[in-house]
Amino acid sequence: MSSIKQLAGQTMWYGVSSIAARFLNYLLTPYLTSALLTSAYGEMQLIYSLIPFLNILFTYGLETAYFRYIQKKEQAADVYDTITVSLIISTVSLTTLMILFRGAIADIISLQDHTEYITWCAFIIGLDALTTIAFAKLRHDNRPVKYAVIRISGILVYIALTIFFLSVCPRIAKDHPDHFLLLFYKPGMEVGYLILANVAQSLFTFILLRKEFFAFRWRFNKTLWREIMRYSMPLLIVGFGGMVNETMDRIMLRWWSTSADPLTEIGIYSGCYKLSILITLFVQAFRMGAEPFFFKQSQGENPQRTYARVMKFFVIAVCLMFLVVVLYLDIWKHFLSRETYWTGLRVVPILLLANMFLGIYYNLSIWYKVTNRTRAGATITFIGAGITLLINFLFIPSFGYMACAWATFLCYGTMMVLSFVWGQKVYRIPYAWKKLVAYIVIVVLLYGIAILFGKIGLGTAANFAFSTLLLALFGWFILNVEKKEFSRMPVIGKFIR
Repeated sequence: MSSIKQLAGQTMWYGVSSIAARFLNYLLTPYLTSALLTSAYGEMQLIYSLIPFLNILFTYGLETAYFRYIQKKEQAADVYDTITVSLIISTVSLTTLMILFRGAIADIISLQDHTEYITWCAFIIGLDALTTIAFAKLRHDNRPVKYAVIRISGILVYIALTIFFLSVCPRIAKDHPDHFLLLFYKPGMEVGYLILANVAQSLFTFILLRKEFFAFRWRFNKTLWREIMRYSMPLLIVGFGGMVNETMDRIMLRWWSTSADPLTEIGIYSGCYKLSILITLFVQAFRMGAEPFFFKQSQGENPQRTYARVMKFFVIAVCLMFLVVVLYLDIWKHFLSRETYWTGLRVVPILLLANMFLGIYYNLSIWYKVTNRTRAGATITFIGAGITLLINFLFIPSFGYMACAWATFLCYGTMMVLSFVWGQKVYRIPYAWKKLVAYIVIVVLLYGIAILFGKIGLGTAANFAFSTLLLALFGWFILNVEKKEFSRMPVIGKFIR
């Protein structure tokens, strides 16, 4: 249980920083959906679909490779030095190429009139890439507090600049048209200012991480680098496939939508995607804490048992989160400031389940990482990306963003199943999979029951009361089924008999 407690503690701190990091997309969503036109919000989402995709190219699996190879203490210094030198050379080269070919990249995402956005994004991606291994070093050294402080500090800079550009400057322009600040402000460039605020955030974060970043020596172990590349290159494919599945749907919606206003459709879909906030935040926080934890556990005795127990608690947590969102969706929808976005609420349950599958897949993926079979991960992700591309290509013209939601669901569901089946043959982990599948089915059925109850027409208060009853029943059910597990946990265990 101490290992579970350790992971929980790390996940809590990484969760704090991840929640702050996601503040850009989630907690600022009511403000941004109010301050921006729906089409401008869609334009912003196109840009922020490109950035994580290129982040994968710039880091090419080195973060996971670092956790894998740093476990050998005798070569720890060589690992950090070699990876950092490789990252510096590749980042400078790729940033230069991105700026030179900014016009072609802007064409790909249908933003031909704003090539300057691509230049600014190049600096964001380059700076973020350079801090990747410095952040990984903090995670490996079990320094989640500093990690969280730096993440949150960067976010505060972004928030301050966002409010300054979108609220303060327009007010100054209206009340004091001759103010000196207006020398740097151009009305109508709201999306551009959001990107510039992100540049400032990335630069600020790099400065705070300078001690960790410059801890390397300029030396390069070619033999070790080649070994790391053999491990990390398949992870590049995994990352690309993951981004195709996670963010490319907005770009594909721009390509293939037959809507009269594709940018507005992208804005509605992206806004509703944010309502999967609880699960996506938890998955992000879990992933940050779990990866170094899993690799360290792999050096101990019977790590498979720990992996199985972590999976059980993870599934229970995301099932509860699923219910909290779908049963109270009429409350959560007010997270989106304009009622225009509410037309897309039907995608939310689908996307919640999809992100649940993604989180389970992250748990399952440990088998190919600890056994150095990263090509298997690349194959699984490639299949998932193929499903995403095919479904979106065939159905976006007819069904719009609903096709994107179902493509995400089927993609992550397929990846989850493939990883489980394949992994059990190579590196068997005793997951209580029948029980976990039952938990997922139960929460979906409870959601269906809540929908049917709502059709009776007893009113909002009755619907919320019934939803609360269903949530309490599921919690009671889980506590009784998993009483033995929960009784062994710190803090809450003493309250369970």
